[in-house]
This record gives sequence, C-alpha cells and structure tokens, in this order.
Amino acid sequence: MAPLPFTSAAILLLLCIPFVCALPPVNCTSNPTLDIAVSPSNSHTRTLWDIVWSCTATLFACTWTAIHPNIPGMNEGRIIIFLRRLFIMILALIAPELMITWAAIQFLSARDAAKAFDDASYTRSHQACSDNLESTVKLLNDFSTSDGKVNPHTSTPRVSSSRNFEGWTVTYGFLAWMGGFMLYYGDKPRATLTPEELKRFVDEGSVEAPIIVKADIEGRSKGDALSKGIAILQLGWFVLQLVARYIQHLPITLLEIDTLAIVSLACIAYCLWWNKPKDVRRPYAVHWKAPTPPPGDLYYDTANQEFSRDEWHHYLVILIYPLRSLMGTAVTISPCAVRERRIPSLGGYDVHNPHDSNHIITLFLGCFSAVITGVVHFLAWNYLFQGHTQQMLWRVASVVTASTSVPCLLIFGSVIVLHVVYDSWIVRLSVVTIGFIYIATRIMVIVLIFSSLRSLPSGVYDTVAWTMFVPHF
Repeated sequence: MAPLPFTSAAILLLLCIPFVCALPPVNCTSNPTLDIAVSPSNSHTRTLWDIVWSCTATLFACTWTAIHPNIPGMNEGRIIIFLRRLFIMILALIAPELMITWAAIQFLSARDAAKAFDDASYTRSHQACSDNLESTVKLLNDFSTSDGKVNPHTSTPRVSSSRNFEGWTVTYGFLAWMGGFMLYYGDKPRATLTPEELKRFVDEGSVEAPIIVKADIEGRSKGDALSKGIAILQLGWFVLQLVARYIQHLPITLLEIDTLAIVSLACIAYCLWWNKPKDVRRPYAVHWKAPTPPPGDLYYDTANQEFSRDEWHHYLVILIYPLRSLMGTAVTISPCAVRERRIPSLGGYDVHNPHDSNHIITLFLGCFSAVITGVVHFLAWNYLFQGHTQQMLWRVASVVTASTSVPCLLIFGSVIVLHVVYDSWIVRLSVVTIGFIYIATRIMVIVLIFSSLRSLPSGVYDTVAWTMFVPHF
C-alpha cells in the first residue's frame, strides 16, 4: 500500500498523542485487581501502543477516508479545506450517528434528483422525436405534391442540438447536490445551482443541459473503490480480532469497544456514500445564455436571516446549526458560504419538504444508529473498572446513548407527521437539550476511556492464539 500523505500521517500522530500521554507509569500499582505492572515482552503479548495504534488506524480509516465532503469554494485554500474536513471528522468521532443521518438524507436526495433528471430527459427526447416525425411527414407531403421536386422553402428535418442528460445515476445526483454545477453569467461565476434550479433553467432553455459522463466525474473524484475497500478490510480485521478475543475469553479495552461502535456506523455511511464523488475541488460550469439576467433569488445566493439578527434565539440557531444540518432537518447557509459561492459544508440535500418520506427514513436510521451505539457499549457492562463509580458512569452513558433516540423520534416524528413547525422555539429548545445531554454523555465516555488506559485488566495484553482456530487432524 502506498504511504500515507503528509497530512494524513500528521493526523494519525495527533490522534495518538492523547493515548500516549495516558501510558501508565512503569512501577504503578494503584489497584491490586488490575494488571498494570507486567510489561509484555514475548511474541504472545501485545503492548499498549499496539492497542492504541490498532484502534487509531481503524478510526482513521473509517472516519477520515469515509467522509465525502461537499465541493469547496473555488478560491478556498488547502488549509481551509483541511480544517473543515478535520472538523467533520471530530463531529463523526463525537456523534457518529449524525454521519448516518447526513449520508442517508444525501443519498435519498441524490436518488430523487437522478430520477427527476431521467424523467425530464425522457420527456424532452420524446418531444424531440415527435417534432422530427412531424417534420418528416411534412417533408414527404411536400415532396409528393411537387412531382418529385423538393419545395425550396421547406427546411430539412434535424434533431435538436441540445443534448439531453441521459442515464443519470445516483452518482450524478450526488454531484448535483454537493455543489457540482456553477452558474456563470458573463463569464463570471454567479452562484451554485441546486438540482431543481438546474432542471428548471434547462427546461426554460436558459442554459444548456450539462453533458457529462461517469468517467469525467471519476476523473475529478479523489476516491475509488480500492481506497474504500482497504478501509473495509481494516475494519474487518479489527472486528475479527475482537471476535476472536471474545471466543478465547480475553478481555477487551474500552477503547476497542468504542472504536467498534464508531466504525460500525461508519461502515453504514460507507454504503450510503459509496457512489458519491469524493474530494471534488471544482464544479462544472453552466453558462447562462438567455437574454435576460439570471433571477436574483437563487437558493445558495442568500444567507440565512439568523446571521443578520441580534435576538438571542437566532444565536442559538447558529450555535446548533451543525447538529440540525447533520440531522437533515435544516440547511444553514452562512455568509461565508455565499461569499465563496459554495454550498454549506454540512448541507447537500433537499430540505424543501421536511414532511416527506426521505426525512422519515432518515429519522428512523438515525434513531437506529443511536441504539446500535448504546448496544455496543453494553458489551462493557461488566468490565473491570478502577472503581464502582466509573462502572456506574459507563452503564449510565450506555443507557442514555441507546435511549436518546426515543425523544428524538417523538419530536421529529411530530414535526413530520403532525406538520409541526420545525423552527418553533419548542423544537429548538428540545434539540438543544437532547444535543447537550448526548454530547455531555459522549465526553464522559471519552474521559472514561482515557482514564481506563492507565490501569488495564489482567490478560488484556495477551494476543489471540490463532492456531486454536486451525483444525487439527
């Protein structure tokens, strides 16, 4: 495998620093029930560094490489793009369930966009065929009535010069929703188009239908099936080791259990983002050809009103906008996104109808993901903690994580089914409360994981005896 780029290697090193700082002292004997003084030195043991490296590599492979960001602004530098992706990765580590909801609503929106463009392509092609047939019939009639002489005033039939988008797949829908089409007016970029705006302008004849092939998209994308497959292999190897340790009754660290919970959800996001182009840096140019200028009310051309008001609850909306955007309930357009002519970094989906089936599916997937996280943490229910307090905190955190989906299901279920205004202060306050409880729970879990590395149970350094799984004759 090719060596990691410098930035990826730097992230790996930074992720390892907190764990390295948690290394236990050489002669520490704080708890007689825990084995922390024995230093593994033979081939049948592993070190704390081996545990940290395995978990870090798995987390990196299944979060950093799994994230498929939207197209950045054309004038944004590499540092800004890197920091934005690092921010999304931190969100994925703190709240991995939100990656599922974000990927799900993007996938469903891309699927609908591809279907809409396919339907439009069929309609336009059918209309072009009808026009050509009428022209052919008229030409034959003129030819038959002129004794074999063609009327000089009759134009020959021709196919419309505007090539329609044919065979749009989910990949094309992803590209359209991630900011893949930039409207140019007078050779200057005007704004990023949504799929609805692009389709409307094509139907009106204001722009030419974009003709792209999958090879062009893959050429701009920096990800491929090989890189995603390597990450899945890393995940499979990690899970295989944990299963083998469970079969051989070897203890598993809290870090490995939490890693298992995160990468399990990352694998689901992988499946939802499998056909989404990755790390595309430049959108396709769509030139305005109508005599009148483009409309001034383009969707991504105006920032949300919350950024221009001073009321306290508008600051609250700005504070929780990452949570709302990743949950698929609202897309927050910042002045920075408008200035850079890009879509929101946490957007890229259809939010015009929050009561449709896409949001219902996304809601249930998000709640199901929270249950998965809590159930995985239940594996450490009887873990040998340093004290009873730490054990109770872990159990409470596991229960809270698994049960947080219940109030979310009730709140957003009422928004979708009962058509409650999702921007009401009750919904906002509920989201803030649930989000605060969940984030506080995740921080408590992380603190417990770091503290547990200072004194691990006996047998945690023993490696799996793989020869036990080989049949003996």
